[in-house]
Amino acid sequence: MNEFLQNGANVFGGLLFAPGGSLIPAIFAIIFGLLIGSFLNVVIHRLPLMMQRESDNYVAQESGQELPHTDRYNLTVPRSACPQCHHQIGALENIPVISYLALGGKCKSCKTPISSRYPIVELLTGALSGFLIWQFGSGWIGMATLSFTYLLIAMTFIDADTQLLPDDLTLSLLWIGLLINIGGTFVPLTDAVIGAAAGYLALWSIYWLFKLVTGKEGMGYGDFKLLAALGAWLGWKMLPIIILLSSMVGAVVGIALIVFSRRGRDKPIPFGPYLAGAGMLALLYGKPILSMYFGFVL
Repeated sequence: MNEFLQNGANVFGGLLFAPGGSLIPAIFAIIFGLLIGSFLNVVIHRLPLMMQRESDNYVAQESGQELPHTDRYNLTVPRSACPQCHHQIGALENIPVISYLALGGKCKSCKTPISSRYPIVELLTGALSGFLIWQFGSGWIGMATLSFTYLLIAMTFIDADTQLLPDDLTLSLLWIGLLINIGGTFVPLTDAVIGAAAGYLALWSIYWLFKLVTGKEGMGYGDFKLLAALGAWLGWKMLPIIILLSSMVGAVVGIALIVFSRRGRDKPIPFGPYLAGAGMLALLYGKPILSMYFGFVL
């Protein structure tokens, strides 16, 4: 019996702490990522609503009015339901990707189309989970990259929908990055602290310069905090690359939206998704990109 338990522990430990390039942990990570992607869909949908409800209650309380929201509403309560007919989603209807395909992308009860956003988030989270565990292994560093990625995915889609980057996510990412780098997991702690401060101040300075010149706000404070969080994870040396990549992609996408979708120039474009994408690229390929950049400049 003891030998059986010992062998089981060895197998589990081999999966949990496998090095990069190990196939089985990567497959498990894909499955785990699909499940996390389903939860991230809840976060993306509900967190902005939770913030709005909290704001509404605060305004009502300060005005001496009756609170407009008294029911429980968080990431777990109430159960997920169709927004059209309020049919509660059963367990078999909530299997990542599979349920969407089985239902034909429609509500089981009223046949209202379900947004393709849900399987896209699940597939994206699953694919990135498997790729990161394949790259970094399933040990401490691999697990850290997963938490980094999950928070960025949630922020990307929330910002795309609402042009908000919630403090609950940006500040969590920042503090986790500083704590992880206490032992120099990705960069020395000094580089992480400077990266957090420099990341915030860089976009803060651009914000105020743009506002002084144009009288308009070019970005939100959430962008400052997100770049600060990326600096806390990846260090100050990666900040120029992150800003450059995000600005280039943002400019190309912004011009494309104006030209092809007739989007007004005065309509704001969220910058968070581009920062998040640049942060992922910096995590995966930052060092070779940095070497190429400085080699080109010098």
